[in-house]
Amino acid sequence: MNGATPPSVLVVDDSLTVRMDLTEALQAAGLQAVACASLGEAREALATRSIALAILDVLLPDGDGLELLQEIRATPATASMPVLMLSTEAESILIIDDSLTFRHHLAGVLAGGGYRVFEADSGEVGLQMAADQRPSAIVVDGNLPGIDGATVIRRIRLDVALRGMTCLMLTASEERQAELQALDAGADAFVSKGEDPEMVLARLGALLRRSAGGPRGEARGPAGGSRGAGDAGTSVASLLVPKRILVVDDSPTYLHAASATLREEGYDVIEARSGEEALDMLAAQTADCILMDLMMPGLGGLEACRRIKARDGAREIPLVVVTARDDRQAMIEGLALGADDYITKANDFAVLKARVRAQLRRKQIEDERRSIREDLLRSELGAAEARAARALAETRAALSDELARKNQELEAFSYSVSHDLRAPLRAIDGFSQALLESYGGRLDERGQHFLTRIRAGAQRMAELIDDLLELSRVGRAELRRETIDLGELARAVFVELQRQDPERAVTFEAAAGMHVEADARLMRVVFENLLGNAWKFTGRTTDPRVELGAEPRPGGPLFFVRDNGAGFDMAYAAKLFAPFQRLHDEAQFPGTGIGLATVARIIDRHHGRAWAEGAVGRGATIFFTLSREVAIER
Repeated sequence: MNGATPPSVLVVDDSLTVRMDLTEALQAAGLQAVACASLGEAREALATRSIALAILDVLLPDGDGLELLQEIRATPATASMPVLMLSTEAESILIIDDSLTFRHHLAGVLAGGGYRVFEADSGEVGLQMAADQRPSAIVVDGNLPGIDGATVIRRIRLDVALRGMTCLMLTASEERQAELQALDAGADAFVSKGEDPEMVLARLGALLRRSAGGPRGEARGPAGGSRGAGDAGTSVASLLVPKRILVVDDSPTYLHAASATLREEGYDVIEARSGEEALDMLAAQTADCILMDLMMPGLGGLEACRRIKARDGAREIPLVVVTARDDRQAMIEGLALGADDYITKANDFAVLKARVRAQLRRKQIEDERRSIREDLLRSELGAAEARAARALAETRAALSDELARKNQELEAFSYSVSHDLRAPLRAIDGFSQALLESYGGRLDERGQHFLTRIRAGAQRMAELIDDLLELSRVGRAELRRETIDLGELARAVFVELQRQDPERAVTFEAAAGMHVEADARLMRVVFENLLGNAWKFTGRTTDPRVELGAEPRPGGPLFFVRDNGAGFDMAYAAKLFAPFQRLHDEAQFPGTGIGLATVARIIDRHHGRAWAEGAVGRGATIFFTLSREVAIER
């Protein structure tokens, strides 16, 4: 993309797996993914970032993708932005009712709401269809011939494979006891048959929103059943553990009465008198269920509900809207904003307690599902990491074998160079010398000059071969670190130089106490090259001087070898440490150009750096470190 910022794609889905998969696919295509788990996060991303394309899930914890799509189209800045809607197979609903007329009517309403519908005319047939079809939810009549609706729900809750299925109880009875019996049997919600169809759809939508990824998408064990709450790896709290209920109401009378009733049931109750106070409390502590008054001054119940369902850590808390009046539209709006149920204050507290128990039971099932999914995801990640580690180990092993093979080839080449190439060179040099000694008198001066040049060329070729072999050896030799004194090592090398050329008087100074952890043999090669160069390039200098010293620096000392010899032009400093690079005439200062390349390779193997500074006619200084962390002041 020529360095340009890649287009951003908004991904909105409450499934971590879906977000990860889409993010990976988009990044592989060179796009930048902005992943969000809720409508609240998506709205913030759209307000603060430039988005080129949006991918929206339909069902989200704090609303649905269609709602966000409407907002996008209504906003001028995003109206023309392409939007893709993610959809899964339509949610399926099983209706169990012995009334053919009512069953067909409800099936039509649900089908119009986008659901796939199955029908059963008895509890026995319904249980068999639930096992075979695994619907997303069951809508069951309370009064059935044979097995009644409450028994159907109880049997579903006792079946490990079906226990997470959403259950909605329908009844024509207006008696309060009918609802209590339904909720105690395990129903997630209770609806009267006389209820408005739109209200039934809203209640069902709220239940399915919370149980997205339910039974049909649930992780299953070897026998096809969902793992139970007691299985290893899950951490779902028991319903017998005291639960905390947040009651939010601006009426002190109802607030205290509801709180007292819930405390009698063993709940830990916290009270808030406004939506703002409820949000502050949830920021400091969590709750297992929220009862929210619909009509309050300031931040009303609907807005408080929307904010809670948009907040991480709070959106999973069951929220029941409580209202003093039967406002059908407000109830539907509350359910659309994320509320999980509603109840009117006209109902007595027995119904309230039953609704709270149903919500807590449902939350336990959802927590179990979530824990199973997280366990599976962790297992998948663990397996992926194991596969990656295994592949990496195999790759390393293959590289190690390849490196060993290359080293063997290099050893063989070095042996060939050492023996097969140097033998002919020794023959050329030896026979040329014999020719000069035995037949030199028969040759004129020009012939003797040619033989002398042949010998010099052979000897130089032998030097190059020796230096190349040394450069190869220092790159492959095992590094054996030990504590050594660089000053003592350098002085020993300098003594050898003086012994080889006793006619020269060169002053040498080495600082004391330069102890380092390094390979003694390789560091001797470093000083043989550095001090050898200093000795050579001070050959035409009056009062030649060579110094080895160290400067303290953060990260370790900075070492240097300094001379007052021929020096060099700094414009060519970068060439000094490359093989065969020479800055001086061969006739004045003979050499192969391999020495400083060998020094650089040894210093690099010690995780250090080497560089040079100098000036023509004013000497040169070679700096080196034995750690890459040393602060360098250039």
